[in-house]
Parts: sequence; C-alpha cells; structure tokens
Amino acid sequence: MMMEDRDEQLSFAEMLADSEMDTGPELKPGDKVRGKVISIGQEQVYIDTGTKIDGVADKQDLLDDEGNLNIQEGDTVELFVVSMDHAGIRLAASFGVHGGTEQLVQAMEQEIPVQGKVKETCKGGYRVQVMGSHLAFCPMSQIDSRIVDDPQTLVGETLLFLVSRVESNGRNIVVSRRSLLEKEAAKALREFREKFQPGDNCQGTVTRIEPYGVFVEIAPGLEGLVHVSEMSWSRNLDPAEAVSVGEKVSAELLNIEDHEKGVRIGLSMKKAQTDPWEKIDEIFSPGSVVDGVVTRIAPFGAFVEISPGIEGLVHVSEMSYLKRVNKPEDEVDTGQNIQVKVLNIDPQERRISLSMRDAEGDPWAEVSARYPKNSQVEGKVERMADFGMLVALEPGVVGLIPASILNRSQDQTLTSKKPGDKIMIAVESVDEAARRISLKPAEDVQSDDWKSYATAKNKNLGSLGLQLKKAMEQKK
Repeated sequence: MMMEDRDEQLSFAEMLADSEMDTGPELKPGDKVRGKVISIGQEQVYIDTGTKIDGVADKQDLLDDEGNLNIQEGDTVELFVVSMDHAGIRLAASFGVHGGTEQLVQAMEQEIPVQGKVKETCKGGYRVQVMGSHLAFCPMSQIDSRIVDDPQTLVGETLLFLVSRVESNGRNIVVSRRSLLEKEAAKALREFREKFQPGDNCQGTVTRIEPYGVFVEIAPGLEGLVHVSEMSWSRNLDPAEAVSVGEKVSAELLNIEDHEKGVRIGLSMKKAQTDPWEKIDEIFSPGSVVDGVVTRIAPFGAFVEISPGIEGLVHVSEMSYLKRVNKPEDEVDTGQNIQVKVLNIDPQERRISLSMRDAEGDPWAEVSARYPKNSQVEGKVERMADFGMLVALEPGVVGLIPASILNRSQDQTLTSKKPGDKIMIAVESVDEAARRISLKPAEDVQSDDWKSYATAKNKNLGSLGLQLKKAMEQKK
C-alpha cells in the first residue's frame, strides 16, 4: 500500500514538473502578440499572451490621439513584445514614442517596431519622424510590400517601421516598413499553412480589385489572388461590379506556390459556392421561357447565360421563324438581353439547348384556323418566280399563287405587281405540317360561287320542265 502511494506521489511530481516546463509558445522581443485583455488597472493593462506569463502594457501607450482608451476587458488586441524578464512580458503598440539613440539602436537590434509619422516625400523616398524628434529616411521601395501608385497618399500617416540603420550618433537613420510587413506576412503564412490545406474554405477581405481578378487578405499581411475565372460560376463578370474593397468574402484555397519573389496563393470564390449545375433540374425545365444574356457568338449559334454559371446554346437554326439566318452576329450581339425557350437539358454533359424563335412563338401554329378555305385576306407581294407569286400574309407566313392560277386569272394586272404591293387574295388550301398555303385571286372565289349557283339553278329548272312535260302528257 505504501509503495502504491509513493508511486502516485512520484507520478504527480512528474506531471507537475512537465506542466511547469510547458511554457507555451516561445516569445522574444519584437514578436507580435494577439491576445485578450484580462483586466485594466489604473496605469496598466494585462493581456493574455498565450503563454504561462501574462503580458503587461502601459495604459498610456494604448490611448488614441484624443487620449481615450478604446478597449475593454475581453477585447482582443495586437501588441509587440518590448522586453522579457522574470517580472513578466512588457508589451507595447510600438517602441516608445520618445527616446534617444540608445533606444533606436535597441529597437534595431531586437527588431522592435517604432512608430513614425511620414512627414514628406524626398528624393528616393520619404522623411519619417520617429521617437519624437528624430528624422529618418525610408526608401520608396521600403514603404510598402507593393508599389505605391501615388506617394503623396502616405504623407501625414502614422505607421510602424523597423529600424534598418543608426549611424553618426543618430544623425543617419534608415527605416523600413516593408521589412515589418514581410516579417508579419511570413509569420501569418506559417500559421496559415498549419491551419489550412488546399480544398479548405477560408474567410478574407477584399483589398484590391484588378481587371484580372481581386486580392483578398486571408490573414494579417497575407494576400491571395482570386482570378476572374474563379470569382463566379458566371462567365459574364466584371470584378469591379462583383465585389468592393473591404467586402468580406469566402474562398476555397486552391494552392500555395513558392516563387523567387515570394509566395503566390490561389483562391476560388466560386468553389466556395454551390455548383449551379447540381440543382439544374430544380431551376429549369424543358418548355420554360426565360431571360438570358448573350455571352459569346460562334459560327453555329450564340451562347446565352440564363442563370449565373448556366449557359445554353441557341443554334443558328433556332434563331428565327421569319427568315433564314446565316450569321448569328446578324441577329444578336454579345451582352444583349434576349428571351429564350428551353428545349432540352443534359446535366451530365452540362448542355442546354435553347430557342429564340420558339420564345417569340411559331407564326405557323394554328395557321389553318386563321386562314380557312376561301377566306379573303390582304397580303403583300414578296416576289415573282417561275412557279408563281409569293405573298406574305403576316410576318413569317408566306403563301403561293401558283403560276397556273395566275395565267388563267381574269385579273390580268396580277402579273404586273411588284414586291411590296398590297393585293387581295383568297385561301385555296392550307398544309400546316408542310408549312404551305396555296392562294388564288379574290375574284376567283366570287367566280366559283357564281358557277356553283348557276349549275344548281339549271339543274332545278331541268327537273321542273320534266315534271310539266309529264303532266301535259297525262292530260292528253
């Protein structure tokens, strides 16, 4: 029993020793710490550093330009490690606002950021005021991690810098903001790689918009590119219209590639969204008429986007009932809004067949009901041919007066009609399936009616004559 108690005591002692050795992440002066505010005292603020030892920052160092403390217990803050000793970890927003050459040298050696105000531009860079009264030089190439289009935009800004050089007792000071940004980006990249793998979704903020895509900050100082082809399932997209700077977006991590000039991170916003083809049957069905936008034109037809990421093809043969279309570009333009009818959907092949002409309506539909036999209508001469005269009854519906009927017509002026002239005609027959209408001059209808009447009259008179003859013969 005593042996068991002793083993338990040893085991407890070992665990205690192990826990004391586990001090958490290793920190050193110059490191950036992100932690929650534990408590706020009269002169100091205590922050959880993520280690066994809490950090302490002077309250005065955290005041804004108006002298207000804009943090409270539970808030998360980002500060730099200024010094470490047995008493604790000293934190600050930057190295002291006021200080001499010794503090500048210390900041340089320990890579502790200093606060500086950009005073003006000068040849090759900027003049920056650091630690109160010291003027430092920041080369143009070191003011940011990317090219600054308008150098004047940074004048008057208060930023953080790393001290690169202190010479001549503080009379020659060189600082770099780019080094600090790259240092923070490198740390952010390490942490990002530990948390995310290609295929994972992450959140970010749009920082820049270019014609070829948008840059998204996915961690402090760490940007990825969403190429325009990866912004949306839609092809018809302008990056400037799709998002705005400062907007929060979700994206899938595509890759992280190391290059000589740094790291390239590829992102995809569209892959973080649902593929619209997965629910195509719920959105569209054959026979439905929808609005769309022409995205591109090919020799055989036009591609039309009927929903973001959903494109269909209007074949050249499906563009018009009114005329034969040889060139799609004669009928539609890229970017044009049109109405189409869904003919067929093939989800496996991701193909949709569309029709412009069916969306407008087939002029031959129920044509026989509109033009019954012997009905008289006004038409317009389209052209004369060896086989007869083509007459348009309405847009898309053309009938024919055969040459044989024209030749025997009592109206001799018909053959002198020109394209565009209006004439009165009558319907001889309609073949809706074959899309054919035979026509005749309107006078022929009246002539046929008279012949029918005359024939019937002669037949009736003949019968009456026979009856009278028979009656007279019986009298005799």
